[in-house]
This record gives sequence, C-alpha cells and structure tokens, in this order.
Amino acid sequence: MELRCCVPCLFGLEGLAADELRRMALTDVAAENGRVYFSGGEEAVAAANLNLRTGERVLIELGAFDAESFDALFEGTRALPWERFLPKDAAFPVTGHSLNSRLASIPDCQKIIKKAVVERLKSRYGLQWFPETGETVQIRFSIMKDRASLCLDTSGEGLHKRGYRPAHNAAPLRETLAAAMVILARYRGRGDFVDPFCGSGTIPIEAALIAKNRAPGLNRHFAAMDWRALDPKIWERAKEEARAKEFHGAYSILGSDIDPKAIAIARRNAERAGVDGIVRFETADAMAFSRATERGVIVTNPPYGERILEKQEAEALYAGFGAALSRCPGWQLYLLSSHTEFERCFGRKADKKRKLYNGMIKCDLFMYIDRGQTK
Repeated sequence: MELRCCVPCLFGLEGLAADELRRMALTDVAAENGRVYFSGGEEAVAAANLNLRTGERVLIELGAFDAESFDALFEGTRALPWERFLPKDAAFPVTGHSLNSRLASIPDCQKIIKKAVVERLKSRYGLQWFPETGETVQIRFSIMKDRASLCLDTSGEGLHKRGYRPAHNAAPLRETLAAAMVILARYRGRGDFVDPFCGSGTIPIEAALIAKNRAPGLNRHFAAMDWRALDPKIWERAKEEARAKEFHGAYSILGSDIDPKAIAIARRNAERAGVDGIVRFETADAMAFSRATERGVIVTNPPYGERILEKQEAEALYAGFGAALSRCPGWQLYLLSSHTEFERCFGRKADKKRKLYNGMIKCDLFMYIDRGQTK
C-alpha cells in the first residue's frame, strides 16, 4: 500500500529532515517550508517514526484539494477514502490550522470536516451513528492559501517527546532542535563533545543517541501502533532493524551546568534514555571553561535573556564564556542564541550563522569552526 506522507518540522530543519528520510531510502522526498513529504509503504511509516531525529510528526496525507468555500471543503473531504483507515468504531477527532485562506475559522473547519467524514463513512458502512469507542485516529488539516491538506497523525505525541525527559528545568530545548544542532556540528561520536550549559541534559543525550546510532523513538509508543488498518508486525520489524544498526563504542560526551539541581535532572534523563553509561554530567561554571584535550566540539544553548535584567546577565555570561573559550583555540563551537548582540558580547564574529527557531523564538546558530584564527 503506497502512502504519501508529510513530516512537519521546525522552520530551518526541513533540509536535515529530508536528508534523514533519504538515508532511509524513502522515495519522492521533497522539502517545503515547515514540512517534508515522502512516499512509502506501511514499513516506511514505522521506520520514519522510530528513526527521525529532526521531524515533529509523521502524517499520512489522505488528500489535498482547493478549498475556497465550506462547500468545497465538505465535498473535497467527503471524496477521500476515510474507510481505508477508520473502522466503524474509530474515534476521529479533528484539529488543524488555516493561514492566508478564506476559511479562517478553525472551529467551523473542524465541524465541516467531521461532518464530511461521517457522511463518507455512513455511505460505506451503512450506519447512521458512530460510537467512536475504538482506536483514536487523529485527523489533522492545514489550509494554506486556500489549499487544504487532510492527514492522519500516526505519531500521537510529537516525535520530540522521546520519552526520556518527563522532568526538566525551565525553558527546555526541544529534542528535535537539540539533535539538529548536533548534526549540524557534524558530531558522530569521534573526539570530545561538551555542552557547558547543559540544563536538563538534552543536547548531550541527543549527542549520545547519535553517536550510538540509536533510533530516538525506540522506547516510546506511537498512535498508529493501535490502528487495525496497519499491520502490527511492521513496528517490531522496524525496531529489530534499528537495533541491528546500533554502534557500541567508547565515547567522550560531557554535560555541565552551574546548577546542581539541573545536573541531577540530567542524570535521571540520561538513565531513562539508556545512555547514562556513555554521558558524564558535572557541576561547573561555563565561564571557567577549560579542557585537558586540545580539540573537541562544543554544542550548547545558553540563556538568551528575554527580559532586560536577564539580557544584561546574559551579555555578561557571553563575555565571560568567550574569554574562557579564547584559551581553548582548538575547540569548535556551535551556540544557539536569540540575542542580537551575541557576537559583540562574545568577542568574535561567527564563521557561519544559521537561522533556527526554538519554539516561536527566532534564533541563530553561531558556528565557530576555525578556532585557530582570529577575525
């Protein structure tokens, strides 16, 4: 059964998600703003859910059509083969969004789509009422520039919820963004890796998962595992394939933070992720950063300072960290910040910058690649 699938992702990560899907040997991979499409069978749905590091969900696109009116939305929705995935007793809630379109009322769109699906199922099952007591099949719609896309959510909770971080400190970094930062730093398990502002440990844990080539979704549940429309064996086969590809080696991955409570949380998260044996955490001040080794990579997400007082504190922190790092010229740095004056405070212009989003916060990933030179 060939399926057309959509992977929403944070803005700026589309290319990384597309590369991941291509490495899975999936076909028709195409990146757009905030999403990536691919084609494949049921096995592809399971593989993408288990293995994607930078995507937010795996959606099966049931269809797309122009929807400039509620009548067009109703007729377009009713024409789609919902019975292919929705058994008689399925629960099928509807959620979605609309941008730059005539149909701007989300509640009205939800009602129209729900009604159209019911009418379709009535004609296929010969029923007048649907109990919705079976498995949940979440319908997600997006209407952009009067073009509607209707999808089924196979993931359930977002893919960034790996399952290892039920506890976290303030302003956590989404796991998908942390993984993207590690990928952009080209860390694959060789050499020393440090996050001196590790907080709840997300970046070092994602680095460990990447170093081990461990599928990030290996230990969590996905909504489509409960669907009768998909073969339940696809999930176990995908897990077996993922486990067979894991690496087993020695790694040097360190997370540090000035807050002992954050370090305690990070250690518990690493245990839940199954990487506590290869990630070390310690309490340390980033402004006193020093390393015994001459070379390594730093990937980090220090406080941004969104309020005025916090902004001043962040600037002092950047300056102190920059001074400490100047004594470690062999270390590369990949640092995420929304602070517009980061480079001035840090004391050096970045070799490269890449725009990323931490939730709704627009940030730059400042890349200091050639630390042996001054600019």
